[in-house]
Amino acid sequence: MFDVYVSDKRDLLIVPRGAIPPREASTRYWRKIKRRLVSVSAEIARAVESNGYYRRKLGEFKTG
Repeated sequence: MFDVYVSDKRDLLIVPRGAIPPREASTRYWRKIKRRLVSVSAEIARAVESNGYYRRKLGEFKTG
């Protein structure tokens, strides 16, 4: 299982359940999403395994 955080700058952070967000990610305000992820893609799982977290910029929403 994984915990998901979203920042005020529209970044997404995924960490193993119960883990603290990494120090370099703590420079921004992170808000924990109440819903937990049970499974993630292989790319995210590898990043979490090697780095302890996965972070990416969320795309802009398109309207119209």
